[in-house]
Parts: sequence; C-alpha cells; structure tokens
Amino acid sequence: MSLVLPDAKGRLRTYVPRPEPADFTRPARPDPPTSAPAPATSRLPAGTPAPFASRTVFAAAHVVAAPYADNGPGAPAVVDWDATLAFRRHLWSYGLGVAEAMDTAQRGAGLDWPAAAELIRRSAAEASAVGGRIVCGVGTDQLPPGPASLDAVRAAYEEQLTAVEEVGAQAVLMASRALAAAARGPEDYLALYTELLRQAREPVVLHWLGPMFDPALRGYWGSDDLDAASAVLLEIIAADPAQVDGVKVSLLDAGREIALRRALPRGVRCYTGDDFHYPELIAGDEQGFSHALLGVLDPLGPLAADAVRRLDQGDTAGFRTRLDPARPLSRHLFEPPTHCYKTGVVLLAWLAGHQTHFTMVGGTQSARSLPHLARAYELADGLGLFPDPELAETRMRSLLGVYGIDG
Repeated sequence: MSLVLPDAKGRLRTYVPRPEPADFTRPARPDPPTSAPAPATSRLPAGTPAPFASRTVFAAAHVVAAPYADNGPGAPAVVDWDATLAFRRHLWSYGLGVAEAMDTAQRGAGLDWPAAAELIRRSAAEASAVGGRIVCGVGTDQLPPGPASLDAVRAAYEEQLTAVEEVGAQAVLMASRALAAAARGPEDYLALYTELLRQAREPVVLHWLGPMFDPALRGYWGSDDLDAASAVLLEIIAADPAQVDGVKVSLLDAGREIALRRALPRGVRCYTGDDFHYPELIAGDEQGFSHALLGVLDPLGPLAADAVRRLDQGDTAGFRTRLDPARPLSRHLFEPPTHCYKTGVVLLAWLAGHQTHFTMVGGTQSARSLPHLARAYELADGLGLFPDPELAETRMRSLLGVYGIDG
C-alpha cells in the first residue's frame, strides 16, 4: 500500500509506509522478595517499569477534546476525560512522569482555567491510583482579559497553587502573560516569586518559556537581555533554593541552557524544555546534564523511555543512537510558528490510536497546513512510532480525502 502526500510546495508524491512498528520494550518491574515490604511504587500496574534511575523525565501531555462538542475558537473547553486520562496512563506505563496542564495541554490556547482545574484534579487522582509521577502547571489564566495589577496576578497564582497542592501534586510555576504585562522591572518578579516560594508547601519547578512559544512572554524576568534575565532568575532561586526543585528552560538555545544549568545551586535541577536540542542536553557533558520536561515526549514517549533506560545502564552512545533520529520530527513539529506545535502532537496521537478523532479544544486542529501534517505523519512513521501502522495509514488517508487527495 502507498499514500499520496503533498510536500511543502503542494506537489504530490507517493509514500510507502513501513509495515511494522519499532520495538519499544517496557522492562517489567521485578517482584520484590516475599519477605520484603512492598515499595510505594508497587501501586503501578503489573509489568510497568520502575521510574528512571539516571534522569527525571516528564512528558507534557495534550488533552483530548470531546469530538461532538462545540470546541470552536473562544468556546469553553469540553474535554473527553476518559481518553485524556487513558493517554496519561499510557505515558506512566513507560515510566515517564506527566507534566499536567502545561502549554502542551493548550493552557491559554483553548484550555481555560475551569477545564484546567478539573484536569488537574482528575489527573492527580489517577496518578495517585497508579503510582505515576505528576507535576501540574500553576498560572494566572483565570484573570479576565486586559491589564491586571500585581496584587491580582499574585492572587491568581495563589489560587492555582492552592488548587494544585490540595490534590497532592507538585507545582510548576508557569510563566504568566499577566505578570509580563504588569511587571515594571526585575524587582516585581523578585518580590512576587519570593512570596510564592515562601507559600509553597513543597519545592516547585520554575518555568521560563521563551517568546518563540508565546510572544506575550517577551522580556520575562524584567529584561529582553537574556543575560540580565538569567541573573534575575538565579537571584530568585539563590534566595530560597530549598523551595526550588528545578527550573524548566524553554528557550531553544542549548548554549544558554547549559550556562544556566551550570550556575544553578547544588540540588536544583535543570529541566530542558528545548524540543530542538534535547538529546545532547539530556545526555549532558563532563559538568552535568539536564533532566526533561518536554512537549515532544507526548508523541515520543515509548521511544524516549527506551532511550533513557539506556542512560540508566550507562550507555550514553546507545541513548543518542536511539533518540537522535527523532530530531527531524521534533524540529518539524516545533517549526515556526512554534506555539502551533500542539496540532501535530494531537495528529500523531490520533494516528497512533490514542484517540478516535483529530479534534482539538479551541478548534486548533486547523492551525497547521496539510503539507505540515503529512510530513509529521511521514517522519513519525519512519521512526516506527505507530503501534498499528495500518490504522495510521487508514486514518491519514481519510484526512487526505477531506482535502481532496485520493489514492
């Protein structure tokens, strides 16, 4: 069988899908000795691998829209909860952690705060039931459109921080558009974050999302100069490092991340959010490495888990051999406009059989062109990411037919 796919210039060409998926093994959890007490992680389903030993790895997961609801632009988000939670169980089953209600879940781009709050509540309960690791995004997106005072921004953060901690999840203090608009300079970031860290019940993950992901976050930490911005972030961390688990860096600048990573206090993790350079950043160098909190791990979950298991065994070369070939797909999904990457992520989830439709909250399934989607399919198929290549081919053919391509 073959498909007719459009290229970037709209020309049609023939593509022959691979017949079999790649083999991404999940090592079974060994049974503890009968005389030993069961570890806390024994709540995971039988056959689920233990957490990684060498790196902490979170996949920022997408949400599955209810396909027959009014999920158009500007409408309140309506989520298919069963499919959404099933996808989180899929990620946990490979040993990955889940980063919940982050930008991959369309926070501020289709997923409103009431739906995000319910998502956090449901996912945290599911994580507790199966022993999966979870962190959840804390932001200010419940604020109405328009200017907000710094007091209102702080109160919004506090409301969401309470919501996350009350369900037993760890908080990620997400970058806030409202704060970026309201802050007059670095001192406002220092004051607000210092107060939030003081209030947090347990160490949090800080979040630096660059303007390529969200133009409204330009000048975060009080400066367009990235050296000055880094200095402010490091000052916030240095004031109370015990309250900072780590910092997620999403600047798509490997050198910048490495420099920040080396400047962090001992015990504070750097979580790469760089969906372009993650293989080398996670592998690290003689002075350290990055952990991971990545949207690209949503479609790459099984492959990435298999690669990190190799790191656990000290096989850095094997890790790179496994993960480096995924770089072209990552760069394609996150090409400009980068914030539209969620469309390709959800397409691949549909093609892989994790959901029954290609519909998104906010109607953002239309945010990428057919040539972009066709190339995403081709690259993912080449990696063997589809558990059922025939299903993926059938679904891709149906999408092509909507655009008038037969064959």
